[in-house]
Amino acid sequence: MRRADGQGGRGGAGADAAAAGAPAGTGPGAADYALPPLRQELSLHAGPVQADGAPSWTLHDPSSNRFYQLGWASFEILQRWQLGSAERLLAALRAETTLQLGRDEVAAMLAFLSRHQLLVAATAEQSARLWQARQASRPSRAMWLLKNYLFFRVPLLRPEALLLRLLPYCAWLFHPRFWWAAGGALLLALGLLARRWDEFTHTFSGYGGWTAALGIGAALSLAKVLHELGHALTARRFGCRVPAMGVAFLVMMPVLYTDTNEAWKLRSRRQRLLIGGAGMLAELLLAVAATLLWCVLPDGPLRAGAFLLASTTWLATLAVNASPFMRFDGYFLLADYVGLPNLHQRAFAQALWRLRQWLLGLDDPAPEHFPAATRRKLIVFAWATWLYRLVLFLSIALLVYHLFFKALGLFLLFVELGWFIVRPIAGELGLWWQRRAELRWCRASRRSAVLLGLLVAGLVLPWQAEVGAPAVLGARQSQGLYAPAAAEVAAVAVRPGQLVQAGQVLAHLRSPLLHMQLAQAEARERQLGWLAAQQAFHSELQQQGAVLRRQWAAAQEQVASLRQQQARLRVRAPFAGRVADVSEALRPGTVIAEGEHLLDVLGPRGARGEAFVGEAQLAELQAGAPARFVADGGEHWAVQCRVGAIDDLNLPLLDQPLLASTHGGPIPVEARERGLVPLAAVFRVRLDECASGAAPLREMAGVARLQGERHSLLGRGWRALLALLRREGGL
Repeated sequence: MRRADGQGGRGGAGADAAAAGAPAGTGPGAADYALPPLRQELSLHAGPVQADGAPSWTLHDPSSNRFYQLGWASFEILQRWQLGSAERLLAALRAETTLQLGRDEVAAMLAFLSRHQLLVAATAEQSARLWQARQASRPSRAMWLLKNYLFFRVPLLRPEALLLRLLPYCAWLFHPRFWWAAGGALLLALGLLARRWDEFTHTFSGYGGWTAALGIGAALSLAKVLHELGHALTARRFGCRVPAMGVAFLVMMPVLYTDTNEAWKLRSRRQRLLIGGAGMLAELLLAVAATLLWCVLPDGPLRAGAFLLASTTWLATLAVNASPFMRFDGYFLLADYVGLPNLHQRAFAQALWRLRQWLLGLDDPAPEHFPAATRRKLIVFAWATWLYRLVLFLSIALLVYHLFFKALGLFLLFVELGWFIVRPIAGELGLWWQRRAELRWCRASRRSAVLLGLLVAGLVLPWQAEVGAPAVLGARQSQGLYAPAAAEVAAVAVRPGQLVQAGQVLAHLRSPLLHMQLAQAEARERQLGWLAAQQAFHSELQQQGAVLRRQWAAAQEQVASLRQQQARLRVRAPFAGRVADVSEALRPGTVIAEGEHLLDVLGPRGARGEAFVGEAQLAELQAGAPARFVADGGEHWAVQCRVGAIDDLNLPLLDQPLLASTHGGPIPVEARERGLVPLAAVFRVRLDECASGAAPLREMAGVARLQGERHSLLGRGWRALLALLRREGGL
C-alpha cells in the first residue's frame, strides 16, 4: 500500500472553490475588510502541470500532512495575502497581473482557508469556532468503532534516519543500466524456467506441514517489506520526507503501509509515477531473483519460498495494488498519469451530475469543465468503481460474517451492508427528496417515472409462478448391476446401447474362491448325507441322534446358498431395456471387487427425475403441479412432468453427484467421509409422469421449472431473508 485513506491528500483549488461559508461581511457588495493572517508553518510549492496544460501550485499543511492544489488565480491571491486587506490585494492583482478578479474570488479564498483551518485564530471567538468545528467533526465512540474496526493503522517506525543511511548503498537501483540488467535476468529466468516447467508447477505440492508454513511466511514477509521499502527509498531519493511506516489492519489482516504523501509536492509526473510504482517494481525484481534461485536451490523450504515469490506473491500484489478502484498504488498511478488529483471524487461528481440529469432532468451546471471525451471516460470510471466496490463490500460483509460467531456475524453483516452500500444510496435519495421542489415534468422525469413504475410493479405484483431448481432426469426404469462377489470377468455378452430382454445374460463372471467353497461344501454335504443314511446301522452314529441330520440340513442349505451365489455370477437383465453406463472394468480377464458397478439397464420408455429446492421455495410447491425440465447444454427439448412427492425433511447427504459443487454442479456441498453434505437446507422434489417418449440413455443434469403459487419478487426475497435469519441466527 502506498498510503491509507485519510492520511492527507490533495484538496480543492482554493479560489476556484465556491464562496459558501465565507464570514459575514465579506460578500461582493461589502466594504473593505481585513484578511486574517495565514498560519506560519504553511508552505507553497510549484506543482505539476495540469491535464489541460495549465500550471498549478501545491499548498502544504504540515500539521495535518495535507496538500491542496491551487490554480493560477488562487496562487496569485495567496501570494499577496500578507497585504492584509481585500482592497489592497485586489489593487495589487490589477496592477501586477492580467487577472480581473473581484471580491467574490477573495471571499471564496477566505472561505476555503477558513474551512480547512489554515488561518491563525487571533481572537477568542475564532478559537472557539475552531474548537466547535473540531468537536463537531469528532465522531462518537460507537461511530468511530463502526468506521474503524475493519481498518486501522499502527505506525511502527519513523524511517527518515534509516533511509538516509541506506540511500548511498542503493543508488545503483536508480540507474538505467541496472534495469537493462534486470531485463536480461528476466529473459534468462524465463528461458531456464521453460526447460523445467513441469517440475516448477509441481514444486509446492511436495511440501506440507511446518515446512510449507515456514516457506510461505518467509516469502510473504520478505515481499511485503521490500514492497514498502521500494516506496520509501524512491520517495526519499526524490527529496520527499517519509514520516511513518507501519502496519494497517484490513478486515483484521495485517498489511504494511508507508506514508509517502509528500510526493504531491513533486512537479515531475515521472517521479510521482516512480514512487507509486516502486513497490510493485520491487516485487517484480524479487520474483525474477526468486526464479533464478529456484533453478539452483535444492529441495526444501527455501526452494518452496522461492517458488512462492516467483509465482503467486507478485501476481496477488498486482491484483490488489494495481487496481485503480481503491485508494492503493494503482489509483495514485492512474491519477498522476492522467493529471487529475482527487480522481475518485471528481469522477463521482461527474457521474452523479449526469445521473441526476438523466433521471430527474435537473439542469445543474457541470461540477467541472472537461472535454466531452474526458467526461465520458470519468463517468465510465466512476460506474466501474461503484460496481467494483459493491462486489468488494459484499465480499467483506460475508467475510466478517464468517469470522465471528453467528449472532455477532449476522449483526456485522447487516452493519457492513448498511454502512457501505445502503447509506450512500440513501444519502443520494435524501438529496433528491430535498430538491423535490425543483423537479418538473420533462422527458427525463417522465421516462424515470415509467421505469420506476415498471420496477415497482415487477417487484410487488405476484407475476412469478415458477420456481427454478437444479434437477436430474433419468429413465423411469433404471437398475444398476453390481458384482455379487470378487470375481474375474469371463465373458461380456452385450455392448453399450444394446437392447436386451428380461433374463438375458449380460456378462459371465468366474470366482475361483467361490468355486472352491462350493466344491468343499458339496463334499461335506455328500459325506454328511452318507453318514445320515448309515446311522441306522452304526451304534456310534446312532448316539449322535438328530444332531447329525441337522448338520446335514445345514450343509444342504450352504450348498444351495453357494449355488445361488454362483448363479448370480451370470449377470442377467432384470427387465427388457437398453444397456448403458458400462464400466471400463467390464472386460474379459479383468478382476473386479465385490460390489463394483458393472453396468445399468434402462427401461425403454418414460422418464423420472428429482429436483432440489431450498427452504424458502418449499412452501410455494404443491404435489401434482406442472413442471418442466430443461437439460444443461440444450441438447434436448424441454420435458413436461408433474410434481410428485415432496420431502418434509432436508437431505443430510446429497446422492446426486452431478449437481454437487465439488463436481461442478450448482448445489454447494462439502465432501466428508460419510458423503456429500449440503451447506444449506436442501429438499428433494420428485418429478413424475414425464412425457419424454423414449427413455434418456443417461442421467442428465439441468434445471426444473416447477409451477407453484404466484408470488412477487419482493415476497420471495422477504421469505428468503426470514429463512436466513431463522437458520443462521438460531431464531
